[in-house]
Amino acid sequence: MIPYARQDIDAADIAAVTAVLQSDWLTQGPAVERFEREMAAYCGAKYALSVSSATAALHIAVLAAGFGPGDTLVTSPNTFVASANCALYAGGAADFADTDAHTFNLSPQALKARLEYLDARGKRPKIVMPVHFGGEPCEMEAIGVIAKARGLFVIEDASHAVGGSYQGGKVGNCVHSDITVMSFHPVKIITTAEGGLLLTNNPELYEKLKMLRSHGITREAGRLERSAEGPWYYEQQMLGFNYRMTDLHAALGSSQLSRIDAFVRRRAELVARYDTAFGDLPLQYQRRSVQSQSANHLYVVKLDDPGRRRAVFDALRARGVYANVHYIPVHLQPYYARLGFKAGDFPNAEAYYAGALTIPLYPRMTDAEQETVITAMRELLA
Repeated sequence: MIPYARQDIDAADIAAVTAVLQSDWLTQGPAVERFEREMAAYCGAKYALSVSSATAALHIAVLAAGFGPGDTLVTSPNTFVASANCALYAGGAADFADTDAHTFNLSPQALKARLEYLDARGKRPKIVMPVHFGGEPCEMEAIGVIAKARGLFVIEDASHAVGGSYQGGKVGNCVHSDITVMSFHPVKIITTAEGGLLLTNNPELYEKLKMLRSHGITREAGRLERSAEGPWYYEQQMLGFNYRMTDLHAALGSSQLSRIDAFVRRRAELVARYDTAFGDLPLQYQRRSVQSQSANHLYVVKLDDPGRRRAVFDALRARGVYANVHYIPVHLQPYYARLGFKAGDFPNAEAYYAGALTIPLYPRMTDAEQETVITAMRELLA
């Protein structure tokens, strides 16, 4: 079976985790601090904060933005449900703007129109959350201009885009956003087994995020509201969570980070080969911008004839090619349908999903394995 994605673990990764197990620290120790420093430096951001998952990162990101009841977050319908759910965790509302028909990413034009629509209905948009689907960065400059004109907070969901670049800078530098969120799930570009990261250039946001990650508690003398009673003293100053990353996870992350550029290069090689092989097939693949370098987390295609998607999917799996589909538009999920969303609300995202197919892509994929996938696709679609 050739999976659609898989982690790449080597002896150095295992040694890094073993070293932590043999150390005095298993959680919130030097490995966590090192990983955060390394990620901030790699992405070009001032601050990085590791957490237990990207979902946890999204949750505290919206809270740090002051998001709550009566507020609305606008994101892409073509994403995993966590991008929208974080708004509901905070007591606010999630809404969506349609995708671009070619990049499958949030469309700046659709975003502007949706913000005007929500304004007219008094839904108070407060946060815009572009999602870098498949690893391809969104048009962040245009989205940033739209958000800044309205005083909106921007959180990049870069769960797919670790290692990608936009306008010459690494995704995560927060040039056009307030916070960037990353994921280190096993199928992502690098993994910590489970884990997430927040990046920001704002020191006040960083301090809020740091407290939200750990029960809303601080021990820092300069931040205490009362006089310390002794070295044991701490204060809970806000309602926070236990979203901390362990040193075991962080050590794996640091080890993986040393190979991230090699991972991204190999993914790009595989994608280029797919593009060439599929160029004459009745499908559309994700358009990539000349001003960005995709991290190529997923290789997604949209079949010209959506009616063939299930047959092609089943035939690929029968041949040992474990294709998948990313994503069912969030607004079509039963939970969101009960909130008032319906089919037809975001036609580009729905049209993409109807013919969407994710083809295997991961750094350790061999040329022979890729040839198996290519042959299967060509026999089924040519």
